[in-house]
Amino acid sequence: NRYLNYAETKNEGQRNASIRETKTIKKGGMILPFQPLSLVFDDIRYAVDVPQDIKPQGVLEARLELLKGISGAFRPGVLTALMGISGAGKTTLMDVLAGRKAHGYMEGSITISGYPKKQETFARIAGYCEQTDIHSPNLTVHESLQFSAWLRLPQEVDSATRKMFIEEVMDLVELTPLKDSLVGLPSGSGLSVEQRKRLTIAVELVANPSIIFMDEPTSGLDARAAAIVMRTVRNTVDTGRTVVCTIHQPSIDIFDAFDEGINGVPKIKDGYNPATWVLEITSKAQEAALGVNFAVLYKSSELYREASIATPGSKELNFSTKYSRSFFNQCVACLWKQHWSYWRNPSYTAVRILFTSFTALMFGTVFWDLGSRRTRKQDLFNAAGSMYASVLFLGIQNASVAQPVVSIERTVFYRERAAGMYSAFPYAFGQIVVELPYILVQTVVFGVIAYGMIGFEWTIAKFFWYQFFMFFTLLYFTLYGMMTVAVTPNLSVAGIISNFFYAMWNLFSGFVVPKTRIPMWWRWYYYICPVSWTLYGLVASQFGDLTDELEENLTLEQFVKSYFGFESDFVPYVAIIIIAFCILFAFIFAFSVKAFNFQRK
Repeated sequence: NRYLNYAETKNEGQRNASIRETKTIKKGGMILPFQPLSLVFDDIRYAVDVPQDIKPQGVLEARLELLKGISGAFRPGVLTALMGISGAGKTTLMDVLAGRKAHGYMEGSITISGYPKKQETFARIAGYCEQTDIHSPNLTVHESLQFSAWLRLPQEVDSATRKMFIEEVMDLVELTPLKDSLVGLPSGSGLSVEQRKRLTIAVELVANPSIIFMDEPTSGLDARAAAIVMRTVRNTVDTGRTVVCTIHQPSIDIFDAFDEGINGVPKIKDGYNPATWVLEITSKAQEAALGVNFAVLYKSSELYREASIATPGSKELNFSTKYSRSFFNQCVACLWKQHWSYWRNPSYTAVRILFTSFTALMFGTVFWDLGSRRTRKQDLFNAAGSMYASVLFLGIQNASVAQPVVSIERTVFYRERAAGMYSAFPYAFGQIVVELPYILVQTVVFGVIAYGMIGFEWTIAKFFWYQFFMFFTLLYFTLYGMMTVAVTPNLSVAGIISNFFYAMWNLFSGFVVPKTRIPMWWRWYYYICPVSWTLYGLVASQFGDLTDELEENLTLEQFVKSYFGFESDFVPYVAIIIIAFCILFAFIFAFSVKAFNFQRK
């Protein structure tokens, strides 16, 4: 059980007073007040199941213990560093304290200003700056902060105050000149690595947390960028918040930004590596030389006693709900965010419309006027072939291009859900509903161009059914693509699964082999294949009620029924089935993002 006990090097009396203070205060001139809180953890142990690949190496235990009896305290207005060699467990400890571990077994106690920590609502008072700086790429800096503040600040904060607070936070982290800049992707255009780090801090700050965890805030930065980020961190601490950072190989300038030194040990020498110095002065050899035990020293310190015991007259933090905003407000906010994400993504939205227009012209010229010919069976096959080809061509394209977009947004969703912004269903609602107008435009563009060029009959009913089935077909294909991303760990696996079912849907669509000729032991799959019902609806609504005569004294209506098994009277029920597929895929998508977490934490 080891703890690096830091003794104050400045303002000791002021900091001790801040621990005792329980009333809500306003620090550093911030518009919104917050309650300064200390976090104390005692005898923290964390273990995971032993991976199967290392058991043959002689590991006999069922669990691998990663943290062993760690204790410590974090206080308001103090910038604390978690330091150690690579693999020492710095990030693991911080993840456990913040409740960010999705797997494993945790033991020990964690208290917030003397009261037991409640993980369900801990995100209401805490922020977590991840090392990877994950943000929606098509939002501006200001919109990213606006979205976070909208969902995380209490409902009592009016929009005017929220706006002023956002502006204040941008000034604090020096992002005001970049407020209208798009965030972008880390590997592409947009903010630099250092600017993304500051945005990550700002996104958490606009939630007005009392405690902020920062995972490697200077990782991957050069000396100048690291200094800028640490100035932002220092400004955050000066507001009176409790700030904890994991840090790896800090420069002496970064090291000086932290508030506390270790009591009784020699000061760092000029030009000496700070990380090496910390590891040396906290070693067992140094403890033996000083004749002290840092863990025992910490347990008997004034810091431990004051931070572990609730101040008389203080109250435990209680929140009636897990989230700051209602379910309806979460849905509206998620839809607002997705609207701007899609609107500013022309490579996905505009290109999809252009591709649809080109496809409609191509199909219109290839199948020119074939829909008006009704004298031979082959004429019907040609017309049905145009429907079959357009459904698969546009549908698979829609599903494929949606998958990368959803994959990126799912990564952002993991961070935002862990931050307590919203639950899974509002996210799914926004992701699904934002697709509807774009799919509607696709349907209208394709229908107006292709329907007339192919020569289908111009009646209100037939044109309506054609548009109806095309719209919901493109919708269920898009939802299917989103669903495969939600149920799989990555985009590659989603693509493999999707391609398998595209082949199955093609085979059992009812065009390559009609239902009447599919063997009985495989016909069940025809009934659960959504493309077969789309083809049923399109062909039956166009030709299922026509009495034009074909060869062998058969009418179109009779041939459609005998060969395909389609009846025009069943078209309304087919419409219901198509809608049911959309609902099914949407539900599986929403349930999967709620139930499955593929983060490796």
